[in-house]
Amino acid sequence: MPVVPSPLSALLAVPEAAALPLTRRAFVAGAASAATAVALGGCSVEQPLEPAPAPAPDAHAAAPEIESGVAGTLTAAVAYEDGTPNPIGCASGLFLAANWHVFEGLYELDMHTYRAELGLAAADPVQIDDLAFEVTLREGTVFSDDSPLTVDDVVNAFNRNMADELYGPFLSFIRSVTATDDRTLRFALTAPMGSLLRERLALVRIFPATATDEELTSRPIGSGPWCYDTVNAADGGTITFTPNHRYEGPYPATCNRMAWSVILNDEERTRALTEKRVLAMEAAPEVLADAIAEAGASVDYVPGCNLPFLMFNCARPPFDDARVRQALLYALDVDSMIGQVMAGHARPATSLLPDYFRGYHRASTVYSYDPEKARKLLAEAGVEELALTLRVNDNWVSALAPMIIEDWKAVGVTAEVVPLDAAALFEDISTPPEAATLLPFDVVLSPGDPSCFGNDPDLIMSWWYGDNVWTRARTCWAATPQFAELSELMAEARASIDEAAQQDLWNQCFDIIAAEVPLYPLFHRETATAYYDGQLDGYDPIGATGLLFLGTTPMKEARPI
Repeated sequence: MPVVPSPLSALLAVPEAAALPLTRRAFVAGAASAATAVALGGCSVEQPLEPAPAPAPDAHAAAPEIESGVAGTLTAAVAYEDGTPNPIGCASGLFLAANWHVFEGLYELDMHTYRAELGLAAADPVQIDDLAFEVTLREGTVFSDDSPLTVDDVVNAFNRNMADELYGPFLSFIRSVTATDDRTLRFALTAPMGSLLRERLALVRIFPATATDEELTSRPIGSGPWCYDTVNAADGGTITFTPNHRYEGPYPATCNRMAWSVILNDEERTRALTEKRVLAMEAAPEVLADAIAEAGASVDYVPGCNLPFLMFNCARPPFDDARVRQALLYALDVDSMIGQVMAGHARPATSLLPDYFRGYHRASTVYSYDPEKARKLLAEAGVEELALTLRVNDNWVSALAPMIIEDWKAVGVTAEVVPLDAAALFEDISTPPEAATLLPFDVVLSPGDPSCFGNDPDLIMSWWYGDNVWTRARTCWAATPQFAELSELMAEARASIDEAAQQDLWNQCFDIIAAEVPLYPLFHRETATAYYDGQLDGYDPIGATGLLFLGTTPMKEARPI
């Protein structure tokens, strides 16, 4: 089957609702999410969540294994090697996706629609007062080692994530989590969360409170449909999963084994697919789409929030001047990048969010290609000749670097490219510098996709512009008055239960971010996933980074990896 683009004509922003990245099978997502967006707006939950359809009887029974002739091994090739499976503060592009299969949260985000569904919770949060909610656990849940899942496990998981450097800002609205009985948890909040409560609670994946740090980082256990079997996340390694026969949710494992090959090189990863050693692969390269089609596989392009960004050292002159940062963005011909490198499968950024996402607002500053304006801004900032170092993540964004360098050269800016892998790229710029010390970089080009955590505007802004490692150690923007103003507006919006007022506050936030650009997207990329449609029943690619196989059955086993 040839390349199949997603129907972009359907991607219209939904006013006052959650406009979503759509898949081939999810055209009604916007309407569904709009209905849930206001569910917690009043003093009680108005629209209860419905649990996903229950599995067929005995679908996960422990006795007979799934018949290998029908569904033996679900094979896939993944494009990232970062991180560990530790669910505490997990921000790994690889293990966020892997953990969707191994752990459960109180609520589960449907990554096709971003609607919060029931997970370990038996029902919606019950509002006790303006700043307190209670959540009741479903009965009888056990971890894959047969130990019962308890309220203490949930309290521990929340407390440890609330103390985490990355997840802590996401969960700062929680004052405390306590158990009121053996199935009920009370969440005391610092401020109302309006429609965002369920979605944010879904961030935390539950694991046994007895798990050691070594167990969490090597082969942790959860209550989800799959268990980690082997974990080798290095390039060339394989992560394997086996079914959790004690799983009680709606998406039991559908085969005997799942195996993900870690293949960073685009050509090698594509070869694994075209040689039918895997049934699906993430990050399908646009330039190899013809080879994928000739092998009989499909490529789905799903709009998402995967983006390349430029990040500036806002403590180092002249990048401490917003006019210089703006100039370097106006100088870029992003449309040419999209055409030449992305084969048209992206949209230029007109705001932090893509225009099909919930809460989108076209920013008051939009960086259309304008070399003359770039020169003017540099002159106004007193910058006549600028030589800089551009650190570039050595993955797919590296193909953009030559075009960026040429565009900057046209406005009098000379740049030296330093390619680095993800670990090296951020290794020496992830600790807040001493007062008299400057971090050793000028500008960074790297990809990012916080929509792996959800699509609410507050969450995505909190990832890059919250009081965290990004603003304090990477952009060094946290000491500015603009950061303080943004933080106040975000807190006010987070607490608002009036949708129109909340959106107005978010709009002001987007305008500040677009004008200050300590870190800013060049475009929003469609996520390209390649797979053999006829061999994967129930598979639907997502717009976020990662592969999601909940409810997917391999109809014909590929050759062993």
